[in-house]
Amino acid sequence: MRILHIMASRANGGAETYCADMLESLMAAGIDQVAVIPRASIHHDRLTAAGVRLQPEVLDNRFAPIRRRRLAALIDACKPDLIHCWMRRAASLMPPLPLPAIGWFGGYYDPAHFPRCGHFVGVTPDIVEHIVARGIPRAKAHHVPTFPVLEPGPPVDRASLATPADASVLLALSRLHEKKGLDILLDAVAELPRCICWIAGDGPLEKDLKARAAALGVADRVRFLGWRRDRGALLAAADVCVLPSRWEPFGTVMLEAWAAGIPLVAAASQGPAGLIADGSNGLLVPVDDAPALATAIGRVLADPALQARLIERGRADYQLAFTREAVTQRMIALYTEITAERSAVSGATEGEERA
Repeated sequence: MRILHIMASRANGGAETYCADMLESLMAAGIDQVAVIPRASIHHDRLTAAGVRLQPEVLDNRFAPIRRRRLAALIDACKPDLIHCWMRRAASLMPPLPLPAIGWFGGYYDPAHFPRCGHFVGVTPDIVEHIVARGIPRAKAHHVPTFPVLEPGPPVDRASLATPADASVLLALSRLHEKKGLDILLDAVAELPRCICWIAGDGPLEKDLKARAAALGVADRVRFLGWRRDRGALLAAADVCVLPSRWEPFGTVMLEAWAAGIPLVAAASQGPAGLIADGSNGLLVPVDDAPALATAIGRVLADPALQARLIERGRADYQLAFTREAVTQRMIALYTEITAERSAVSGATEGEERA
């Protein structure tokens, strides 16, 4: 079974990182893979080291017709059994060839933008329902969640981030984008004078968020860390993981917090509301409500029993359904099902022709 992956996004965000994580895991499981990803991807080196054959030249020209011709030539050369389109931009490059293709949905996309895809993968049950509601047969809409990948090693040295050892540290792992609600987190920090906030990520709102921190008088208690690859070390050194997103279809950060054993507080956007049981494996607060977010964080910091319960139940939920091994096997099972379906159809067609 040979899989051709297409990830055409140039961003360095959660979807792009998860795609690379999955390719790495599939390679370790023995799946033969070819991947079209941008030459500028930060994941090139590790995917090459894992043995994935990368074909960035397909995307070197920004003119869509040229990309499609190059992709068609690659498909003819490598002869994949299945094509996995990671998001809309990848699906837009698909040529009209009789090959099974999967459209991956990390959010509430429109299936109409995936016209060459016969199967669809949603990372939450709610996204799968959205796909079905848009007219896709239920048998063609599949749920495969994401999984967290945390590098092994010790906690980050707090002193290296100008943070006292006895401070209460809030950690946000997030792109600096309006939908992530980091402005609300800064407003909450203003109500938590004993907390220091680490924000790990990059994005278009960096200047605006720094200005907001200064206007709130909390700039000396907020650390903008930029894009980080030591998420596990940051989680291990923090006291609370905060996900204040006003729009979050899923949020692998939740799984990372559970796997790392750190209490989680999140705004009740789509993904967190569907995954977090308030008071059990995390705390939920209304979207865009800084006072409620500050109150919830304060509760966690003040109540060791609550901390222990959130950590214990979060880890149990992670172990139940979201480990790297479990999710990778679900994806392989889906690939096997779809390629077997194609083989059965081809065999039946050949039989009819002989008859």
